[in-house]
Amino acid sequence: MARALVRDRPVLTALGCCFASFALFWVAQRLIGVSMVDLMVYRAEGWAARAGQDLYGAPFTEAQLPNTYPPFAALLFMPLTLFPVGEMRTLATAGNLALLVALVHLALRTVGRPRRWPRAAVTFGVAAAAVWCEPVWTTLRYGQINLLLAVLVLWDLSRRPGDAGHRWAGIGTGIAAGLKLTPALFAVALAVAGVAKAAGEVRARRRHGAPRPGTTALWNPLLRRSATACATFFATVALAGVVLPRDSLRFWTEVVVNPDRPGLVEQTANQSLRGVAARLLHTPEPGLWWAGAATLAVVAGLAVTTAAFLAGLDAWAAVACAMTALLVSPVSWSHHWVWCVPLLVLLGSEALRRPGRPAWWVATAGTGLVFCSYALWWVPHAPGERSELDQNAGQMLLSAGYPLLAVAFLCLAAVVALRALRRRAAARPTPPARSPGARTPAPVRP
Repeated sequence: MARALVRDRPVLTALGCCFASFALFWVAQRLIGVSMVDLMVYRAEGWAARAGQDLYGAPFTEAQLPNTYPPFAALLFMPLTLFPVGEMRTLATAGNLALLVALVHLALRTVGRPRRWPRAAVTFGVAAAAVWCEPVWTTLRYGQINLLLAVLVLWDLSRRPGDAGHRWAGIGTGIAAGLKLTPALFAVALAVAGVAKAAGEVRARRRHGAPRPGTTALWNPLLRRSATACATFFATVALAGVVLPRDSLRFWTEVVVNPDRPGLVEQTANQSLRGVAARLLHTPEPGLWWAGAATLAVVAGLAVTTAAFLAGLDAWAAVACAMTALLVSPVSWSHHWVWCVPLLVLLGSEALRRPGRPAWWVATAGTGLVFCSYALWWVPHAPGERSELDQNAGQMLLSAGYPLLAVAFLCLAAVVALRALRRRAAARPTPPARSPGARTPAPVRP
């Protein structure tokens, strides 16, 4: 009977499973008494913006947490002050669950799945499982905005030429960067890939003696998306500068250059290269070791992302850029890693595409295990005791799971992208050469 129901009504069945999973998740979070402390900080920031108070002065709420977001974020947090705390928490949880469904849908769209089943059915089914991943669980536990940021960026990157709103792709990335600076790396990656694509077009035409492409031809979709994202980002900066001039000046001259403001760098929750270096070196100031590792990671990550974009592998490029941003950010709390959802969708899609290669299923299952095992919390991590500075080798490995997996993915993405580029080069037709002395025909006028 169950098999017949899945076959005859897949969407309804998947929706029921998703609703049951979300309901169980909601009950579990309420039973453990989640505080949604970050949501409370957002609400306090909204109040400060409304009242004209200092956004970057005293810490907010009883948890004494500082504001680390650009002032534009405080403008968007102002509507939170219109609701009582209880209703606000309920709406935030429901909104985040809806964003999770949207993130799964966009991830499936980016990889071109599913092929046979209705996309709505697969979306609900994957979302029912994804809600239990540690980054998603922690995002909802704290009331964070990570799912919103990922949806904004992936909405841009999933646009295709001819799609409604394609010409406006990039606005979501710009807004995400205005809320939190880390997504700005996507605009940089798009610009680098766009320049590389234009340069490649010029070299190919020069090699075969073809006419040089005009400026319009070189203005490819990658450059257009990057330009739109940058323009949108600067618009958010300008808007905040007009409404909150004092806070904007302080953020861009003081807060933005203080990497220690978000919290203790060595905490196991910090899954960036800086956090790994601090735990590995047993020091809260990894200094040049972290700077060197971050520089190498951003160069390698942008190279892999560019190769993937040029190969037409937008899903690989999106996840590679996200992994790079999470690695090089001074602080990447575990809940920032909600990009694990598009990552798992991508690996699962590749496993389905290669049914004769079980290694892809092993990679997918292993990745899911890392993000669903909550292993980073198996190490001593009492608040304020700084016990992470005394970790042994096994504890360091447990608390470095996300960065190690990101590095492994970037290596895999590099191999996949380079192979795809070679196949494209072998299949690309040779442009017609222009014979010496031949003139470019004049356009025919009506």
